[in-house]
Amino acid sequence: MDLQALLLTVRLAVVTTLILLVIALPLAWWLARSRSHLRPLVEALSSLPLLLPPTVLGFYLLVMLGPTTAFGRSLTLLLGHPLAFTFNGLVLGSVLYSFPFAVQPLTSGFRALDTAVLEDAALLGASPIRTFWTVALPMTAPALRTSAVLTFMHTVGEFGVVLMLGGNIPGATRTISIALYDQVQEFDYVQANRTAMLLMLCAFIALVTINLRRGSQITDPEAMRNGDQLV
Repeated sequence: MDLQALLLTVRLAVVTTLILLVIALPLAWWLARSRSHLRPLVEALSSLPLLLPPTVLGFYLLVMLGPTTAFGRSLTLLLGHPLAFTFNGLVLGSVLYSFPFAVQPLTSGFRALDTAVLEDAALLGASPIRTFWTVALPMTAPALRTSAVLTFMHTVGEFGVVLMLGGNIPGATRTISIALYDQVQEFDYVQANRTAMLLMLCAFIALVTINLRRGSQITDPEAMRNGDQLV
């Protein structure tokens, strides 16, 4: 087992998940509640990584961050080094590649909210921000948990984007999926089997975690109607 690659993968998945939750929460709320004509376009763009081959996304990110583009040169000048083939570059690629897995569960959760509960909260004097944090978010806790788990596990298992954008640098960009590929290339099937079994076990535990609490709600909508969550 490549412990160094495993720890780097966990670090990458945690950072990516935290960043995406910060971005996905307001975006998913807007997608669920907005009537803007731009909504279908934004929703399509946010879902694009689901259909794009990972190598395509990795290639264009590699080109964009390279010295052949003005953006890449500006970024290199600002940071003092290219972003490609670094951990921060992997974070950028992972955020874009896992974007739909963070946004879509939250969007579905927000769309399933009882509009009457939100209206009651507003009538009781709650501001839109307070309504979001004390009413909408607790009611969509299962969707939030699903978003976090799917994002984390999708980042753990990604291969094409990290290989294209980060290469295979031990301790810097070699993730557990790349380590598995190397083990197979070296015909080290014993280690490859251990690595693959670990990834399968993690995926199974993640799915059980999601399915055990599917459809559950932490907050009682009837209590919200009575204003209990707004005091």
